[in-house]
Amino acid sequence: MMKGLKKWRLFSMLAALMFFLAACGQEQISTLTPRGPVASEQFNLLILSTAIMTFVIIVVVVVYVMALMKFRRSKVGEDTIPEQVEGNTKLEILWTVIPIILLVILAVPTVYYTYTQAEVAGMEEVDEEGNKTALTVNVNAHLYWWEFEYPDLGIVTSQELVVPTGERVYFNLMAADVKHSFWIPSIGGKLDTNVENMNKFYLEFDIESEGLKDGVFYGKCAELCGPSHALMDFKVKSVSREDFDAWVAAANEEPSAPESDLAVQGEELFVQNGCIGCHAVSAVGGAVAQGQGPNVATFGDRNRVAGYLDYTEENLKDWIKNPQEYKPGNNMPEYPNLSDEELDALAAYLMGLSVENKQ
Repeated sequence: MMKGLKKWRLFSMLAALMFFLAACGQEQISTLTPRGPVASEQFNLLILSTAIMTFVIIVVVVVYVMALMKFRRSKVGEDTIPEQVEGNTKLEILWTVIPIILLVILAVPTVYYTYTQAEVAGMEEVDEEGNKTALTVNVNAHLYWWEFEYPDLGIVTSQELVVPTGERVYFNLMAADVKHSFWIPSIGGKLDTNVENMNKFYLEFDIESEGLKDGVFYGKCAELCGPSHALMDFKVKSVSREDFDAWVAAANEEPSAPESDLAVQGEELFVQNGCIGCHAVSAVGGAVAQGQGPNVATFGDRNRVAGYLDYTEENLKDWIKNPQEYKPGNNMPEYPNLSDEELDALAAYLMGLSVENKQ
């Protein structure tokens, strides 16, 4: 008896928590707050399917309660058997046709949006001069970071995706090692990144991210890819077309020279310690093939270290010394022998690498 009461108390507590926590989503990372046409269409499908399921549950509960109340033994007696409806043609037709109608109501928009959201022919459209009219981004997922190449613009970035608002952005999705899954919850559903075949789709951003918390949308890996799967985040900055063009122009410039003596020392250490062999410091195209690590050309524009740590000098230095402590299974080597002065210099150099400051 006591075990039963404990189970019901636990169930009641979980139900109450679910009710209150259901409103805790934030617009920069919640599927329940769509911020683009694709996300809105998918959200409407979610509402439709929920409404159909709720309708079915209500009907079943009402029929069950009516039968329970009408034919309870205290009312009809112990020996009374209710009239059986087996073989009732009208009822059998009714409970066959109604589910079919509900499935059709759900299937038609689902199939329609499945095909329209997979339509990527616009990726190949060109203007009179032969230039692509739509923005395409090649996404390459690594353990445990993201690489973004703008093939028609000659730009490569990592961890920070910058896109214009009010137009379709097409994505070519690949993985460099194991299966990952590309997902920006507020903007659209997830799609796998595979090693051997490319997936394609498009998303559209209807607001600028500047007004959001932290000024970005958040993206995640939605595939269990290893011990640091939950830490494989990236950030998306959606800006006006005018600001995007300015960002592209700045990204195509060579990195600015370090401004302080400490940053100059950090640049020298960056080269001497072989960091430049894995991390490109320029967003100019071709850097995509330069190294095995994330491009750091926009490191000074980020709001996180290693994708999820607060963007502070101390976190950056801790990450350089022992990356395995913060992202187990990643491929970055440790540098435990660097002195505090050397770490200060490296942090000053990396945090000074910026594209936005050149606009």
